[in-house]
Amino acid sequence: MSASGTVTKLLGHTDSYYASSANDAPSYSALDQTVEADVCIIGAGYTGLSSALHLAERGFKVVVLEAERIGWGASGRNGGHVGVGQRKGQEDLEAMLGLETARQLWDMGLEAVQTVEELIHKHQIQCDLKRGIMHLAAKPSHDAWLKEEVDVLNQRYGYEQMRYADKDEVRSLVGSERFYGGQIDSGSLHLHPLNFALGLAAAAAKAGVQFYEHSRVTSYHGGNPCVVNTATGQVKAKNVVLACNGYLGNLEPRMAGRIMPINNFVLATEPLPEELARELIANDYALQDTLFVINYWKLSGDNRLVFGGGENYTSRFPQDIRAFVRKYMLEIYPQLASTRIDYGWGGTLAITLNRMPSIGRLEPNVYYSQGYSGHGVPTATFAGKILSEVIAGTEERFDVLSRIPTPSFPGGTLLRWPGLVAGMLYYSLKDKLGR
Repeated sequence: MSASGTVTKLLGHTDSYYASSANDAPSYSALDQTVEADVCIIGAGYTGLSSALHLAERGFKVVVLEAERIGWGASGRNGGHVGVGQRKGQEDLEAMLGLETARQLWDMGLEAVQTVEELIHKHQIQCDLKRGIMHLAAKPSHDAWLKEEVDVLNQRYGYEQMRYADKDEVRSLVGSERFYGGQIDSGSLHLHPLNFALGLAAAAAKAGVQFYEHSRVTSYHGGNPCVVNTATGQVKAKNVVLACNGYLGNLEPRMAGRIMPINNFVLATEPLPEELARELIANDYALQDTLFVINYWKLSGDNRLVFGGGENYTSRFPQDIRAFVRKYMLEIYPQLASTRIDYGWGGTLAITLNRMPSIGRLEPNVYYSQGYSGHGVPTATFAGKILSEVIAGTEERFDVLSRIPTPSFPGGTLLRWPGLVAGMLYYSLKDKLGR
């Protein structure tokens, strides 16, 4: 929804509910000259926008180059969930990294959600911010580990904003018979992801960041200065941040093998009557299930069900995205069989082999962050904050994150696709079978 209250699609974005309900936003011209900066950021998603804003607030001169429009990629198309923790559970992190590092990552995960909320309030970003996420057991066997995780977080980490709900309580909150229990987390958030991105960009521009849209980077090299090239311009900068995530392509082979781009799909229904909306989600939380290929959903600011389900691993989207996602929605909410689907869209995200973010430094003045594995709203926003710290000379927290092992996919970029597909098909079969 624009500031005037009319529904107008944000030009240059995919045909999504988010683009059709986006706040007014300026467009920026393509880079057509040589400019100089302290930091050149490649990509205007959450990582790039948060990095730019935090760096500008520290006094750095920042240039952001975006191949399409600000928030055009996954940052403007995702489910809008802002969950605590990491993509991997705390007990898994303890086993992988030890208790001390697991605790550091838990604290960072809490700070990531707090950072999102603080930025929204500080910069008065209108993005339908709401509180709460429920994690629902899709199988009887999943119920036990959700309950166990609540106990671990309550007792070992002192996190008291999450509690367990049994099957009867879940049924009273969610208008579906599909679930066997769940977690109710009042410390997490959900929002309109594109409007959050646009709000970050507006705050960064106000702080002095220079944005160039339609300025795809064709090549770059480190050095003193680093040089970043587009088809029509060039940036000379003391530092470079690679914030491309699933849209990295062939720009930087040294880190490309650590991520795998995959496609995920979302629909939005027509606005629902208040009674039906509360039947589906009584507490207006965002919801997600425990399947490997998860379903996730929430109510928009105007009572549409925004539902994500299904993914693929090719360069092409399904021909009819609305129908592709609708079948997953109806498995949970058969009462929506006659509800009109107004929007269907897809987006590309990047996963890592162990589902932990890949953050690091390629050269003394070339940094990157990527591979948020579906946990990008808080993690990428926080990563931008951490990148601003290390560029400003404070390395402690960057070092914690950069030491997390993020192995390359077997076979690198050449063979990662068939291996991933085989693995995903195996877990998808487990979603359908077993208990």
